[in-house]
Amino acid sequence: MEITAQLVKELRERSGAGMMECKKALTQNNGDIEAAIEWLRKAGLAKADKKADRVAAEGRIVLGQEGSRSALVEINSETDFVAKDENFLGFVENVAKAAVAGAGVADVAALKAATYPGGGTVEEARSALIAKVGENVQVRRLVSLDSAHAVGAYVHGGRIGVLVEVKGGSAELARGIAMHVAAMNPPYIAEKDVPADFIAKEKEIELAKMSEKDKAKPAEILEKIISGKINKIINDVTLTGQPYVLDSNETVGAVLKKEGAEVVSMHRLVVGEGIEKVVEDYAAEVMKQAGLA
Repeated sequence: MEITAQLVKELRERSGAGMMECKKALTQNNGDIEAAIEWLRKAGLAKADKKADRVAAEGRIVLGQEGSRSALVEINSETDFVAKDENFLGFVENVAKAAVAGAGVADVAALKAATYPGGGTVEEARSALIAKVGENVQVRRLVSLDSAHAVGAYVHGGRIGVLVEVKGGSAELARGIAMHVAAMNPPYIAEKDVPADFIAKEKEIELAKMSEKDKAKPAEILEKIISGKINKIINDVTLTGQPYVLDSNETVGAVLKKEGAEVVSMHRLVVGEGIEKVVEDYAAEVMKQAGLA
């Protein structure tokens, strides 16, 4: 497979490794970017995969709350200009209200069919908005909770939204945990939630990174070394293992324990997450049209 400059660039963005290392990793793995990332990590040349740089889209994350019901909705637009338009902003606020009205709604299809404040359905209001702003608008994702527990909600700049369901503890704690999830994005709540295959793969990578001298140590010592490294990784990827953003002297787990609280669920949405954004090179396009490229 041809190792293109674009492929090398993508691997650099995802791994943080140097250009030559990325090119070598791709060559060694026949252009397979996933295998190349693992190769770089085993060689100690890369940290965790950085996929976030690959995704981008415009729009807003909006929060709705009514009684025991809470909802986060992602609504996308084509441009940032429309995402800041008062018509668009009014629409997203009304969609959030529709998401938690009555019995609430469980998915995007139900949300589109829900009654829009002022009359009609959310889908009808979306169509009217498209006609007004001249740009495609999509109600893309919904996270909905109806819980007897405390629900911490936090939206950062309309770009990141979090709902955290906390059993026990205070409303203040729940909101603080939501802020932490927004900032740190832990993939898992606690060690018990970390998949066994993830741990097995990390052990394999850590062993591959070790020197031959360390590998020659007695089995029990080698196991202790690997276990220490894996425990650190588990702390890094779990909510309860991370230092709390509002008090870095304690872990989130320790803070929860002090208040006799437990995180039941957590949900985090980021605008454009999972959407590939097409980057237009207008200068190149003009040159091409003019026959200069």
